[in-house]
Amino acid sequence: MTRLDAEVDATTEAPVPPAGPRAVLLESRDVPLGGLRGMQVHRVLPHRDLPMVGAWCFLDRFGPQEARMRVEPHPHIGLQTVTWPFVGDVRHRDAVGSDVVISRGQLNLMTSGEGIAHSEYSLTDEPIPLDALQLWVALPESRRHGPPAFEQHTRLPVAALETSGEGRAEATVVLGEFAGVTSPASAYTPIAGAEVRIPPGARAVLPLHPEWEYAIVGIDGDPLVHAEPARSEDGDVPLAALQLLYLGVGRDRIEVGSASGATLFLLGGEPFQDEIVMWWNFVGRSHEEIVAARDEWESGSPRFGHVIGHGDERVPAPPLPGVRLTRRRRRM
Repeated sequence: MTRLDAEVDATTEAPVPPAGPRAVLLESRDVPLGGLRGMQVHRVLPHRDLPMVGAWCFLDRFGPQEARMRVEPHPHIGLQTVTWPFVGDVRHRDAVGSDVVISRGQLNLMTSGEGIAHSEYSLTDEPIPLDALQLWVALPESRRHGPPAFEQHTRLPVAALETSGEGRAEATVVLGEFAGVTSPASAYTPIAGAEVRIPPGARAVLPLHPEWEYAIVGIDGDPLVHAEPARSEDGDVPLAALQLLYLGVGRDRIEVGSASGATLFLLGGEPFQDEIVMWWNFVGRSHEEIVAARDEWESGSPRFGHVIGHGDERVPAPPLPGVRLTRRRRRM
């Protein structure tokens, strides 16, 4: 999906590495509707104080709502798009010839490499219920200049979690590795992305790698995350929908409970070593690289290919800002 704005961070300091366990609660924000006119979109990452969690550099939630999605062809470089729907079917088409419909429980993973274009449409001309996560993963130097690719996974592995109380907690491993289970989707850095479901009255243990950093995003329900240092005497942090709890590094486990049942999305991974510049739909390493990609998209360069089933329609690039694009600085 195309970004709905073109945020700029004009700071010049290099990012600082994550330091120790944290329990920092961050709020999502509404973003301009742009090309998704009529859709409600909430951005969780990047946050001003937290540009990335591992290689995860972007997380939007569109929905829950009734809407008509029409995202015309638009470009990407230097990243993977991860589409994880909760409600509604969406048609994906791209420049490597993919034309698929994605539904609940399925994963669309598009690797842009040097450059790709794609579109996303809902299946009817009338508004339909829609709710999904759209995430981006920054590609490392070893893969970001490679060829574009697309894969759809209709069955993903499920990890059973150590649970106390009622029912059984489990996690669908969307990308990377979590709780000893590995997703079949292509990953190019040590990473974890998983949908975690906690039944009513249960408390579950989420095993973590101490050398990785993690965050948990609330999807629905009433999760309580036991995270030290905590914000309450009993150590439980309430996590509302669209809030992100940043956990930092240095943990080998976290516990999550729920009175009425809850769904979370876990983000994690080895702290990303490269310093990235992110603007519009592009993840690069320098101002010049981003400017070149924008110019090539606007000039109709073959770099991004042609999206199957489309004519000349496309999303134009926004104007570049009047400042030099620089790296986003981690402030926690």
